[in-house]
Amino acid sequence: MDYIELSINFEPREPWAHIAIALLSELPFESFVENETGILAYIPAMQFNKEEVEKLIFENFRMNEVCVSFKERFIEQENWNAKWESDFEPVHVGDELSILAPFHDKSLAKKRIIEIMPKMSFGTGHHQTTRLMCSFLLEESILGKKVLDMGTGTGILAILAEQLGANTILAVDIEDWSVENTLENAERNACKKIEGRCGDIDCVEEKDFDIILANINRNTLLRHLPSYFSKLKDNGILFLSGFFTTDAEDIIIAAREVELTFDSQKSEENWCALKFKK
Repeated sequence: MDYIELSINFEPREPWAHIAIALLSELPFESFVENETGILAYIPAMQFNKEEVEKLIFENFRMNEVCVSFKERFIEQENWNAKWESDFEPVHVGDELSILAPFHDKSLAKKRIIEIMPKMSFGTGHHQTTRLMCSFLLEESILGKKVLDMGTGTGILAILAEQLGANTILAVDIEDWSVENTLENAERNACKKIEGRCGDIDCVEEKDFDIILANINRNTLLRHLPSYFSKLKDNGILFLSGFFTTDAEDIIIAAREVELTFDSQKSEENWCALKFKK
């Protein structure tokens, strides 16, 4: 799949970069990376509407005391792997876990290691949400549990679930290359209990999960909440991330409407993860 990289610069940068991400999350953007001058936003090329983006940006910022500029860049699928490999930095979750690529120095590792080859998946873009979800998992009793990992990306959460003793893990993503990448990374980490499946929540017929993990985006999570509830066992646990702390209250309210009980919250650099119980 080809992508558009949208580079948006702000003067001053704050708080406008975070506001822009919140606004663009309403469009089919799949990933955001913050930099010193603003943000980089990634969207499938076939879904990019320049006029729509211009209207959204300038209508929301032109009346404020902020200078904003943006430009787009076309990224071919064949170049996407190399871009993510070059951008992927080691991820550390406290002193408990290191997420490394094969080209990283293994002396950087903490107690537990997950080695992944990122390829085209977006699972390495938001280090904050990756760390938050891993932190939740490291605190949870996983032994013998059945786990669903929605929007698996590179498979990090699925692999960690198996390392922590999960009995069965279903890793789902809408992109076939993400599923392929997850299975390759599972094999790289000697995992035997991860099943990959391409599709959305509709491809998941099972309704007996002990734990559901979903590190996606705000709008998808809100849309999927009723399905997550129906696929969890009684007393099952739902972990959500991929959104900002400013979105947490909306998600908590929506979860309450489908009878999910809010348990706890983790935050890092304006990103958020939430834990719910059924």
